Amino acid sequence: MLNLKNVTFSYSSGSKIFDDISINIDTDAITAVAGRNGTGKTTLTRLIMGIIHPQSGVIEFDGKLISDKPSYVLAKNIGYVFQNPDHQLFAATVYDEAAYAPMQLGMETKQIRECVDGALAATGLSEKAHLMPQTLSLGDKQRLSIASALAAKPRILILDEPTSGQDCRERTVLLRLMRKLNSTGLGIILVTHDMDILAEHADKMIVLADKKIAYAGTPRQLFADEEKTVKLGLELPEAAVIAAEMGLELCLTPAELYGKMAVWREKNA
Repeated sequence: MLNLKNVTFSYSSGSKIFDDISINIDTDAITAVAGRNGTGKTTLTRLIMGIIHPQSGVIEFDGKLISDKPSYVLAKNIGYVFQNPDHQLFAATVYDEAAYAPMQLGMETKQIRECVDGALAATGLSEKAHLMPQTLSLGDKQRLSIASALAAKPRILILDEPTSGQDCRERTVLLRLMRKLNSTGLGIILVTHDMDILAEHADKMIVLADKKIAYAGTPRQLFADEEKTVKLGLELPEAAVIAAEMGLELCLTPAELYGKMAVWREKNA
């Protein structure tokens, strides 16, 4: 379990981003973080990763204090993938990029090779190990960023808007990879503005608003309350909108909607 207790944070400008927030995050689930622009979604993940530190309050991982630890120490448990992969890719080859974190953690050569080979295989990049990262497509760059985090064998992976700027095929590949990784026991913290992705893939969600945790629960519980969803600055998933227009029960995914529509057609045939 990842726990934030009474965390307060402000940037150097003095404007407070979080005011005494507390939240528990399961380390085996896909937890989405949502909210209007400027509510602190990326700030929250950077606090968890140790890139920045709270002014007050504590962050714990499995009961151990981590809020005063630097990011390179936390990397063996928590991986971070930036929204723009170009912000973290620097090595000469795909293989070297994925090998960087294990090397920094002091792994032996054989273990590094095993970790890198496993991470590249998991992300479908084994055949591109010799290529320069800068020559890859955006989707491949994003998956390389994920491979670089996976090579350190983390227990949680933070994905900050991972599908931003990707086409439909690349987005589908990445989301399937996310689900596959989670099925192996890797916890996912997903920052996203896309409510369709959130509704289909998140087990739980956190909504930030007014320097606080405005909602923590399941997507279905929130999207069942349209008034609250809109008040928090979020849109309903497309499947939920169509279902409501047809007078059907709440649907969160296209598959769920198609199933309800099939039943509706049979009843009204």
